[in-house]
Amino acid sequence: MQPHEAESALDRFLRLFSDVRSGEGGRALLLALNIFLILTAYSVLKPIREALILGGYSAQLKAYLSAAQVVLLAGLVPLYGMIAGRVPRRRLINTVTAFFVGCLVLFYILAQSEIPVGIPFFVWIGIFSVMIIAQFWSFANDIYTNDEGERLFPIVGFGGALGAVSGAFTTRILIDALGVYQLMLLAAGLLILGLMITNYVDRKERHRTESHLPLSSTTAEIPAATGEFRMETGEFKLPTEGEAEPEGSSAFALVFRTRYLLLIGLLVMLLNWVNTNGGFILDMTVENASKEALAAGTGDGLTVEESIGTFYASFQGVVNLLVLLIQLFLVSRILKYVGAKWAITFLPAIALGGYILLAFYPVLGAIRWAKTAENSTDYSLNNTVRAVLFLPTTREQKYKAKQAIDSFFHRAGDVLSALVVFVGTTYFALSASGFAMVNIALVLIWLTIAVIIGRGYQRLVDSGRPPVMRRKTA
Repeated sequence: MQPHEAESALDRFLRLFSDVRSGEGGRALLLALNIFLILTAYSVLKPIREALILGGYSAQLKAYLSAAQVVLLAGLVPLYGMIAGRVPRRRLINTVTAFFVGCLVLFYILAQSEIPVGIPFFVWIGIFSVMIIAQFWSFANDIYTNDEGERLFPIVGFGGALGAVSGAFTTRILIDALGVYQLMLLAAGLLILGLMITNYVDRKERHRTESHLPLSSTTAEIPAATGEFRMETGEFKLPTEGEAEPEGSSAFALVFRTRYLLLIGLLVMLLNWVNTNGGFILDMTVENASKEALAAGTGDGLTVEESIGTFYASFQGVVNLLVLLIQLFLVSRILKYVGAKWAITFLPAIALGGYILLAFYPVLGAIRWAKTAENSTDYSLNNTVRAVLFLPTTREQKYKAKQAIDSFFHRAGDVLSALVVFVGTTYFALSASGFAMVNIALVLIWLTIAVIIGRGYQRLVDSGRPPVMRRKTA
């Protein structure tokens, strides 16, 4: 470890928002800028996705393509894990990011040649969005100790929240001037800038925590996915014999044979399942309200499409504002005074209250504010806490298992939601109240799992040991 670093003006400023100690502000701000660029790039690409898929195809196709994403991720996640087990983290991140940048350039060339790219681009962005963000948080987990991550992730997460807002704003300004396809190149440029920051932070962090080691024993040379875990001193340590499986386990094996990781995977799946179901409830209610307003002549002269668009512009604007405020002023304080053990239960508790309200009072105003509370908490506090949960894991679990959980399990929630909507509308004619009742049952399971995970996380932090894989039975 390096000697105690002098306190800077940046450290003192950032201390207004989180517990930043001497010398930590610069690194935290660089990581925040990194995820800001990644989320800005993704947010720039999202409207392109909608324009290409809805402009040339149908909304129904989107549900089928979500299933295709899950199938592809079932093959891509093990491939990513295999690469992570063979190359150092910087080469891994460089290779994967370069691949996604190359895809954007290819999509641009194909589009300029008038070759339809709507379907492959929709599937690609669904994979890109989960894998590139999971990879960033794996890297952030890899360079911070448990204590550092709990204190500094709220600042890093603010960069992501701001990036999501920035990307949407950037697209509105530039899409008329540049056109749809040129924005792909803009997103590619943002990813390259983010990659440059990753490489700089990687070099600085190795110097900070590994300068006393021979190069061959540092993260510059050893594979990203190893059985080591980071101690509170900042140094890496191998678990003692019997505490962890030999390295080389596949991403899915790590998840399904490690109770702590499997519970996180189920939590992510349930979270996305519930959230997507809730989105359908809101969509259905907004559409019906817009049609009724038009029929009654109370829609201010707007068409149904215009009324829906106006509603969602206002809805998303409020959510974005709340996300920024919660991330900046509440997340660090909740983690400090309540701890990740209980912070992980905040979102399911809020969702449970919201869907109980909707089950008995399914009017647009109630649905809007229930979803506003749910989404704003999810995109701020919950995103940060989910990243914190991986701090006490091994490097192999960070790079392999987190990729499986944040991509495959996340998209599986989309597919399960599509199945619920299909069955609920086709065979049971469920109303908004009916779908809310389904979500109440799911949230109760989610909340139970969140409590178990919170306790498990605290045990890992207190013991200073990573979660243990279950041994294969003979």
